[in-house]
Amino acid sequence: MNTLLYLKTSHIYLDHELVREIFGDIHYAYVAYVPEKAALLITPVTSQWFVKMHKPTQFLLKSRNLKGDKTLAIRELLIDHNLDVTDRALAYDVVSKTKLIKVNLKQ
Repeated sequence: MNTLLYLKTSHIYLDHELVREIFGDIHYAYVAYVPEKAALLITPVTSQWFVKMHKPTQFLLKSRNLKGDKTLAIRELLIDHNLDVTDRALAYDVVSKTKLIKVNLKQ
């Protein structure tokens, strides 16, 4: 399990290395929840295929520090899907080809 991603106070914290790899200079992300897989999918807003495949919500990537760490405030998504809001490290996979982060929300 990578430890570059975690949930804290209803925010997903993204390490600067992951931000650089997936988002580059893009400041907004599309996020979709897939209930069947208990997975949160995160991708840059430039991913046109993602909009066609899912009904994503757009979120601002907020800067956390000078290193380039960012957060996504996903409280509304957690509430809408009645998901666990406990602070914790999150397991995830990265699909570099499509610039997609698949976050496992199962405990």
